[in-house]
Amino acid sequence: MDQSIIELYDEYTHKPLPRRVFLSRLSVLAGGSAAAASLLPLLENNYAHAAMIDPGDSRLETSTITFEGASGPVKAYLARPKGASALPSVVVIHENRGLNPHIQDVARRMALEGFVAMAPDFLSPMGGTPSNEDTARGMFRELNMGVTVQNGVAAVSYLKSQSTTTGKVGAVGFCWGGGMVNQLAVNAPDLAAGVVYYGRQPAASDVDKIEAKLMIHYAGLDQRINGGAAAYEDALKKSGVDYQQFMYEGANHAFNNDTNGARYNPDAAKLAWGRTVGFLKENLS
Repeated sequence: MDQSIIELYDEYTHKPLPRRVFLSRLSVLAGGSAAAASLLPLLENNYAHAAMIDPGDSRLETSTITFEGASGPVKAYLARPKGASALPSVVVIHENRGLNPHIQDVARRMALEGFVAMAPDFLSPMGGTPSNEDTARGMFRELNMGVTVQNGVAAVSYLKSQSTTTGKVGAVGFCWGGGMVNQLAVNAPDLAAGVVYYGRQPAASDVDKIEAKLMIHYAGLDQRINGGAAAYEDALKKSGVDYQQFMYEGANHAFNNDTNGARYNPDAAKLAWGRTVGFLKENLS
């Protein structure tokens, strides 16, 4: 698929670009409305393909829970290996589409790696994640980010306090969620390790507050996020933060999302996931 089409879709999903404008511009790039319509299934997430790990997998215990956030209850999806004793835990943070079947599946994948995995729904203060992605994206623009970050801090504290965990807490996040992991690194002193997938960087002035170890994944074609990468890395070095950073050349933003036919990059996703799991096991043991 032409890279300009993928970049247009990225603009649509991350900026207040009305759907009618997106479709009009897509028709121009694709060479007509019929061609644009044929591309939409590849550009948009297909949650029918979300389950790498079956929701009823007998190796896991899964549930929907609620923990107390900064402004009220926050819903979350919890997955853990069945019958396991206390384990290290990981907060799994969703993209700007909310807590959907794909992120629940990522939580199950993380649980099978030997963690208690919890995926909070950061749209809980607004009633929770809706089924319509356009509606969900619009809701993110209305979130109070100060409260939202504190809800993330509360998620770390909740996992740290549970008898089913060892008290060692990490986080992994994707896109919007990657940016949230960066914010948790700044604001949650109990966070031991964070993995950032193509997420927005924090302010350079806040980097010296980071105590967690970090792993950062960037997509080579992701100009929007990569624009802040060099300044962030410079601030990490100056502040003495323990970090690892990887660039996946030829990969697009959201390369880990296997429900998106246009942007998913299986080679980059497999490599990044292996690095992620190894990093979390090393730093949460």
